Amino acid sequence: MSQSSPAPAPAGARRAVDRDILRLAVPALGALIAEPLFLLADTAMVGHLGAAPLAGLGLASAVLQTIVGLMVFLAYATTPSVARRLGAGDERGAVGAGVDGLWLALGLGALLALVGWLAAPWLVGAFGASTEVAAEASVYLTISMAGLPAMLVVFAATGLLRGLQDTRTPLWVAGLGFAANIALNAIFIYGLGWGIAGSAIGTVVAQWGMVLVYLVVVARHVARAGASPWPHHAGVLRGARDGGWLFLRTASLRVALLLATWAATSLGRDELAAYQVAITIYFTLGFALDALAIAAQALIGKGLGAGDVDVVRAVLRRCVEWGVGAGAVIGALVIATAWVLPAVFTSSAEVAALLPPSLVVLGLSAPLGGLVFVLDGVLIGAGDARYLAWTGLVNLAAFVPMAFGVVWWADASGDAVSGAATLAALTAAFSLGYLAARAVTLSLRARGRAWMVTGAPA
Repeated sequence: MSQSSPAPAPAGARRAVDRDILRLAVPALGALIAEPLFLLADTAMVGHLGAAPLAGLGLASAVLQTIVGLMVFLAYATTPSVARRLGAGDERGAVGAGVDGLWLALGLGALLALVGWLAAPWLVGAFGASTEVAAEASVYLTISMAGLPAMLVVFAATGLLRGLQDTRTPLWVAGLGFAANIALNAIFIYGLGWGIAGSAIGTVVAQWGMVLVYLVVVARHVARAGASPWPHHAGVLRGARDGGWLFLRTASLRVALLLATWAATSLGRDELAAYQVAITIYFTLGFALDALAIAAQALIGKGLGAGDVDVVRAVLRRCVEWGVGAGAVIGALVIATAWVLPAVFTSSAEVAALLPPSLVVLGLSAPLGGLVFVLDGVLIGAGDARYLAWTGLVNLAAFVPMAFGVVWWADASGDAVSGAATLAALTAAFSLGYLAARAVTLSLRARGRAWMVTGAPA
């Protein structure tokens, strides 16, 4: 990817890099897939309650995932910070940086949960959905706020362990959390008849259970490294500062997702319900491909901390190759099952009929997604968050006219164009158009050397 890249490494060195990538990426894949599986499980179970609850889940999930997504810097800033210190030989400092991230996550989570609980009706109403859909969304969103602090603590704990080159523990914790979520949702939604409220309650209980497990694991690392379990004022402030640019980077991504949800709402109730299924599958694909990005974050951070630029270049090259290849395989699977998957998520024939073209579009976009997610992970691992923040605004500016164009086309065409076609156009605008803009800005940066800053963080 660099204009001045050296000749390809010998086969033995490439195999060593591949082993390191797979050692981190394979467990990360399981953990990352388990995260959207929470939403997939909710979508599948709520979807069989009817179109209104499913559409309500779509609105509530858009708001909740926006709040949570904006806080992803708690993991993404923690991982490279911990990894750089580990690479520089300071394990105690690495664990201490992760502990500071946990305290920052807990404080932010408590504050956001209170604000979100008070603002839930207004947040849902901003989408202009029908009264029935808005009521279902408000119920889910209000209850889900109780789990927001837990979600953020899980982010920070995961970032700490990834920085320590441990992606196996997050896999086990996520797997147990997903299993608990499925069981609790089945009991609360169907057994007790609580409907969409039962789905939210089950997820909240599972999330806090995951926090308890992580606290035990982190306490063991603290004791082994001789680190303090209490927050350091300077460390918490440094984490907030370093995460600020990643917050802005993520904000542009979430605005794009919210804009797409608004556009789907404008298309109609069934289209919004179908969009909820499509975007949930997209997130699942994204998290699967993001496993390589997680490996890149940890390995790039550790390599730069140790000052080993050759390893950094090798990780970049191999992660890109793996990302594009994995995207092609996953995309082919989605296309092959495009006419089968809708029945898994909804019992509404109208909603299911809208989905196949959009799922084909998602499959076609998967290799591009592999490239984008890997390069994003590389630059996050390098701490190049400022560039990601500013170019995120450029990418968002490219997507805005695409989203509004789909809504205008649907309004102008009326019944002359099917709902499936307009939904596929919206899916293409996001998964092809928006990702293409990101691919350009990320590739331009990765080809240079400005992001390769070595040494432990200041």
